[in-house]
This record gives sequence, structure tokens and C-alpha cells, in this order.
Amino acid sequence: MYIAILGRQPALGMAELEHLYGSQNTHWFSDDTATVSTDSLFVERLGGTQKTGRVVIELSNGDWQRVSMKIVQTYAKTWANFDGKITLGISAYGFTTTTRDIQKTAILLKQKLKKNDVSLRVIPNTDLALNTATAHHNKLGLSPNKVELIVVKSPNGRIVVAESTGAQNITALARRDQGRPKRDAFVGMLPPKLALMMVNLAVQASSRKDEQDSDKKRILDPFCGTGVILQEAALMNYAVYGTDLVDKMIAYTTENIKWLGDSHDLTIDATLAVGDAMDTTWKAPIDAVVCESYLGQPFSAPPSPAKLDQVRKNCNHIISTFLQNIGSQLATGTPLCVAIPAWKDINGGFTHLPLIDQLAKLGYAHYTFTNIDDKELLYYREDQVVARELLVLVKN
Repeated sequence: MYIAILGRQPALGMAELEHLYGSQNTHWFSDDTATVSTDSLFVERLGGTQKTGRVVIELSNGDWQRVSMKIVQTYAKTWANFDGKITLGISAYGFTTTTRDIQKTAILLKQKLKKNDVSLRVIPNTDLALNTATAHHNKLGLSPNKVELIVVKSPNGRIVVAESTGAQNITALARRDQGRPKRDAFVGMLPPKLALMMVNLAVQASSRKDEQDSDKKRILDPFCGTGVILQEAALMNYAVYGTDLVDKMIAYTTENIKWLGDSHDLTIDATLAVGDAMDTTWKAPIDAVVCESYLGQPFSAPPSPAKLDQVRKNCNHIISTFLQNIGSQLATGTPLCVAIPAWKDINGGFTHLPLIDQLAKLGYAHYTFTNIDDKELLYYREDQVVARELLVLVKN
């Protein structure tokens, strides 16, 4: 069993895990963590999870003192004959304790190991949990001598201790975002981790083809922009197919895909063409559709009711027409993950597109999640007016 420390919007991370590993294997452990029953769980595969860890200790209840004793007892024995220097970080979630108490646990373990001539370097805690950057830059969880113990207490008192299998690679994500040769703020800046999440929400892990399989699945992005979704899909060894209304965007995507292949030593199966998503005829096969559709104009403050109504109607028309067009070309059962706009008001509520209540008429069904509600699939920052609402769909 594994534990996942979910990101800033936990419902999105949970939806991603559930879609990849199944509702029967994925469960909430606390408000921002989940357990996953699987043979392996790698954070590099995930957009909505900050850290992953393999559970090694389970306790039905207890406080930090009890957990501390168990950690020291277990690892003083496990590492008694360790050859080399160990780097250790400890992260606590859900506990009422202090950073000093966590440090005491590590120092006590260090003292016990020193008696056996085992060297332990302790990463200091400025908070109860090490942040993702600290875990990543210290390469915790990536080798036997670089360990982060992730300790999580659930609201009902259950406790798990897990050995980290890695933290989100913020350096690689930033490079794929800011290091691409072509970017365009005017068409929107889709974060690579959201693009990765959206790909995972469209295609389940069990349906992925082997690297050597020439008949690997092909993902279509009909609003490809600068190619962020296509780059994340290509890194997961999917063939990619992108179209966009604007010639410049296809030129940008072409250059970005070449950069990705060169920088990651990848041969990318990519098809790119100019096309209006409202009337384009795409070439088969299309195994999944992942896209950020038209979001309308950006707003720095909630628009007036009249302006919002105008923008909402325009977006609804474009996206509905797109869904009708592509639906006529998709085989039954084809999965889609489509980001559409929702607008936040001054009270924190959201105005949604009318098409959400018309999906059955358009020929689609919502993917049914067990652990979350569809209304929770909103990606936004607190200062944003226009949110991305993720529609996870299946073609009827």
C-alpha cells in the first residue's frame, strides 16, 4: 500500500489517482492524503500529487511520542549495519506536535546508529512536513541512503509511516514550462502538471501501450496552442495529434515538440495541422481527446453580469459546437478530458457553462467517480476569476 500527499486542490489529485488505479484501490486517508493499493506508485507519473510513499508501519492510534518510539526502534534495527551515510528527513501530517519533537526523533535515531558506526545526516524541519522543494532537491526517496519518512495521521486516529518514493520534480516541471522555446501568454499558460493530470484523467494506466509497441495510443488536442498537453502525453510515450485555428500556434507547437524530443532524447510520433475545432475533420485513429478549450477573455476582477452573460454565451456556443463536431467522429467509449471555463464571483461561487447540463444530448456521459463529486473538478488560484473546469467524459 502507498500513501499519496495530494496537491493544493486535493480533489483533483484524488480524481487522478482513482482514474488511474480504480476506486476499489484508492481511498481518502485524510483531507489531503490518499492510500493506493498497487504494486508501485511513482510521483513522476502524477500531476496532482506532491509526494508518494510505500507504507511500512501502520498503527491504529497514538500520539507523536508513540510514533517516535516505533520509528526509532524500527530503523535503529533496520540500519544497524548500513554501509555508507544516510540522509534522513521526517515529515508529519495531521499531528498536533512541534518541529522540535520531530527533530528529537531524528536525533535520537542518529545517536543510536552512531553506536554502530552508522552515519546519519538529519534534514532540519522548519515545518512539521518538509516542503516539496526540500524533498526534491535532497533527492529523498530516490535511493536507499536518501530517505524521507512520511508520517500521516487520519482524523479517526489511524497512523501510517511510509518511506518516500519521491517528490514532485518541480525542476523538470519548471523547465518544461519556462524552458520551452515558444510560449504565448495571450493564449493562456496551461501548467504542465495540470496537463499531465488531464492526460491521466483521459487514459487509464492499464490502457497504455508498451514502449516497443508501434501501435501505441494517440491523443488528440484540438486546441493545442503551444503544445503543453501534447508534450506531457509524448513524455508518457503516447503518439500525439494536435490542431489549432492559428497557424502561429502550430508553428510554436512544432518547435516545442522538437525541443522536447531533442532535450529528452525522444522520438516523438507527432501529427500537427491547422484546423478549426468547430468544423475540422480529424484523421483516425483518435484514442483519447485531451484539451483546454476556449476559455474566453481573461478578467482581473469579476465582470459585470451583462459582460459575463455575453462571454458565457460565446464560450458555450464554441465549445458545444466543438463537442458536436468531434462527437460525430469518435468511437463509442472514447475518453475525453476537456477544460472549460467557469467564472468565480466575489463570494467565491462559480458560474458554469449551460452545456454542462446538456452533455447527454451532445452524446456524452460523465465518468463516474466514487471519491469525489464532478463539481470539485475545478483548477484555479485564489486570485483568478476564470477557473478551468475539467469535464471527464466518455463518448456514448
